[in-house]
Amino acid sequence: MAAPWFMFATGIENSYPTINNGRTRIDEMEKCGHYTHWRTDFELLQDLDIQFLRYGSPIHKTWLGPERYDWEFSDLTFGHLKHRDTVPIVDLCHFGVPDWIGDFQNPDFPELFADYARAFASRFPWVQLYTPVNEMFICATFSAYYGWWNEQLASDRAFVTALKHIVKANVLAMAAILGVRPDAIFVQSESSEYFHAEDPKAIKPAELGNARRFLSLDLNYGHPVSSGMYEYLMDNGMTREEYHFFLRHSPLRHHCIMGNDYYVTNEHRVAADGRSWAAGDVFGYDDITRQYFERYKLPVMHTETNMNEGPNGDEAVNWLWKQWANVLRVRNTGVPIVGFTWYSLTDQVDWDTALREDRGNVNPLGLYDLDRNMRAVGRAYKDLIRSWSDVLPAQSVCLNVPVVLPSETDEPFVQRRRDWMRRYHEARHQHRSGEV
Repeated sequence: MAAPWFMFATGIENSYPTINNGRTRIDEMEKCGHYTHWRTDFELLQDLDIQFLRYGSPIHKTWLGPERYDWEFSDLTFGHLKHRDTVPIVDLCHFGVPDWIGDFQNPDFPELFADYARAFASRFPWVQLYTPVNEMFICATFSAYYGWWNEQLASDRAFVTALKHIVKANVLAMAAILGVRPDAIFVQSESSEYFHAEDPKAIKPAELGNARRFLSLDLNYGHPVSSGMYEYLMDNGMTREEYHFFLRHSPLRHHCIMGNDYYVTNEHRVAADGRSWAAGDVFGYDDITRQYFERYKLPVMHTETNMNEGPNGDEAVNWLWKQWANVLRVRNTGVPIVGFTWYSLTDQVDWDTALREDRGNVNPLGLYDLDRNMRAVGRAYKDLIRSWSDVLPAQSVCLNVPVVLPSETDEPFVQRRRDWMRRYHEARHQHRSGEV
């Protein structure tokens, strides 16, 4: 039976938004060399002693049209992960959609994406952990509120339209995957934010930001939004029927781990006119994560963080230590936290402009550089995993995620669990339909 883990993870950066009105796609897998070096990248995981990987197929190369797929690269990479007994946390949509979809304003996207999720789960039935849509709030904000990516719109109505389509796609994908893999677990990687008022005149826009930051997870988990946010959604194109769709699907939250991403840019100083800029880590991951936990009462995972290696060469190492101290603080205050992620495995490209410009600037954020040489933070993370991997699970035999290794997929105990979960879903559906 699967061992009790604390999930130490990393990720392969696979963002692929479009810019220049859709004419240019920023494909981080290509920029970072993963299409060429994927075998080497997977071997690096063994060197780090990491068994959990946030990873996904490039949706724009895989999903060619309705019920049309090119699985060649996915078969190679996921087959290799299965052979290595690496547990992927599968990222199905990371900041972009195929050209034939258009963008996140397309109302057909949610149902079509659910079909893609179902097809993926059927193709790779041994996969258990998923992030259907990565960072839904950031995706909607950057695409339809800041005007940076994809549809490149900048209005409240465009933001609400993108958000409701993105979150509905995530919800329908969860349901579709559970139809194939009843014991699936969803690690919903989402940015954790906080907005600080610069002065008394900025209190109102800061409060608005602090209410709006919860919208994606409120909808995803079927949590009632605040009265102010309900009016905001209704005023900007969401209907009562659309809102109640999310409330009806709230039971899916029982399959969820709330992933909280935290960077030094996640806290914002807000001016009276609504402008904002990075505030640094004022509260920190610990405080902000507990705010989200108090709202949703779900197990937590730190699903993304990184820091530029910096001129002194130790900035990233110090940031890793600070984030890990915050994870321990979260755990010690009674929040069930089950994992930690340095994102990503290798350096990234052009994130210094939030992928808004195609410059080819290498950002030294990875555990390894793009020549696949280990950075100082990689050595520090390897030491951290070695020191803590046996300590944290032993602190609580109850706080363990029922993760199944790829090699265990067909074991009798796993089959029994899946059969039980299938019967559970059928009974719940019948109960909601009034049949029992």
